[in-house]
Amino acid sequence: MSLGLTALELARIQFAFTVSFHIIFPATSIGLACFLALLEWKWLRTQNPVYKDLFKYWIKIFAVAFAMGVVSGVVMAYQFGTNWSEFSRIAGSITGPLLTYEVLSAFFLEAGFLGIMLFGWGRVSPKAHFFATLMVAVGTCISMFWILSSNSWMQTPQGFAIENGIIVPADWWAIVFNPSFPYRFAHMAAAAFLVSSLLVAGTAAWHLLKGRRDELVKKSFSMGLWMVLITSCLQVVIGDHHGLNTLKHQPAKLAAIEGHWNTNEDHAMPLLLFAIPDMEKEANAAEIGIPYLGSLILTHTLDGKVTGLKDFAPEDRPNVPTVFWSFRVMVGLGMLMVLLSLTALRLRKKGALYEASWFHKFALVMGPTGYIALLAGWVTTEVGRQPWVVYGVIRTQDGLSHSVTADQVGFSLIVFVLVYAVVFGSGIYYMLRLIKAGPAFSGDLETQHAGPGHFKTPLRPLSAVDEPIDEAEAAQNKEKPHD
Repeated sequence: MSLGLTALELARIQFAFTVSFHIIFPATSIGLACFLALLEWKWLRTQNPVYKDLFKYWIKIFAVAFAMGVVSGVVMAYQFGTNWSEFSRIAGSITGPLLTYEVLSAFFLEAGFLGIMLFGWGRVSPKAHFFATLMVAVGTCISMFWILSSNSWMQTPQGFAIENGIIVPADWWAIVFNPSFPYRFAHMAAAAFLVSSLLVAGTAAWHLLKGRRDELVKKSFSMGLWMVLITSCLQVVIGDHHGLNTLKHQPAKLAAIEGHWNTNEDHAMPLLLFAIPDMEKEANAAEIGIPYLGSLILTHTLDGKVTGLKDFAPEDRPNVPTVFWSFRVMVGLGMLMVLLSLTALRLRKKGALYEASWFHKFALVMGPTGYIALLAGWVTTEVGRQPWVVYGVIRTQDGLSHSVTADQVGFSLIVFVLVYAVVFGSGIYYMLRLIKAGPAFSGDLETQHAGPGHFKTPLRPLSAVDEPIDEAEAAQNKEKPHD
């Protein structure tokens, strides 16, 4: 079952596979939780039933994403004890408490108010329900805070000492607020909001293309595109500062991102748009770049010096082609997001936002790009950190469990792929069917589901989706679009 790979290679693939599945669900639930809080706040202020009906619709998709995020996160965490026990032994006194703080401050907060948020309509007052929704949204952001703090410490470790080969905390303030944390937290927060806003806008675009012009679809499309405008433009600024931080603290990663082999001692560094990095020849087989722009972006001067990959030992360099191209996928999609939002702004001024079918197709295609850019960004940051699991302190190979074998990891990897394909494939399919059904006008939510006999007492987040998807879709198809 080793698939011709070493235990280290298979363990890295397994963790990459499980974390890639996991990250898309928390990113969705973080953005949607805040979107739901905004919708409920707008409803409380205006009493416009459109906001209430949108809340009722998007909370179902949130519930599915939240449930799958919890399940995939638990599976991922077990690997710290199975495949990466040496990393846990050496660095566990840092990463363990940080993850514990996430559970105590965020997960408990979410769990405490999630039931009221999902099933509290008509059972608590509107203000109490909004408070529960707000607490769930705050909880998702706190969870992101601690996870990013832990991961950022692995990228730019500070505030620790090494005693008898074990990393021990020396300054928790420096550990939590390590040098890269503020930039990476802001970058991930903007990415989560982009993921959810593109999902909302893409869903509305689908229904606009199908002929719907009712207020539910228009409001979703408008709100989603406003958030894309804000977060995509903000992400450009955050990304610039994050790049400067990476240049200072992780120069080998930055050089790999730019495909930059030789330190530019006496000339400006170009910005490479295209290149074929060759790690054996320590050069790019082909490249297309813009003169001076690399130095300008990275140092804010026309002739700024940037350390090249050749200044680092070959064993200390990340996989350059992977990092180079994953970064360009992320940035390229980010530029398309900016273009989407600016185009929407122009169409708003012309009064053609809801009638331009070509733009609706553009928004529909852009719907899933938030997930692609998110994954590309995590590939960039995690592969770029290699060969270190804690940058400059612990090599990845030294974090691997001593007793684990290639056959064991290979077998568990195959099991993971098969189980994930069934479980999460079904969940994603269910979410897509909910998206296809679309939001619907409904009765008053305070009387709906108001007591015994209306629905059985739910025991889990997925119970929030309270009707068969085929029935919801059939009912939606019977509705005539409102002009």
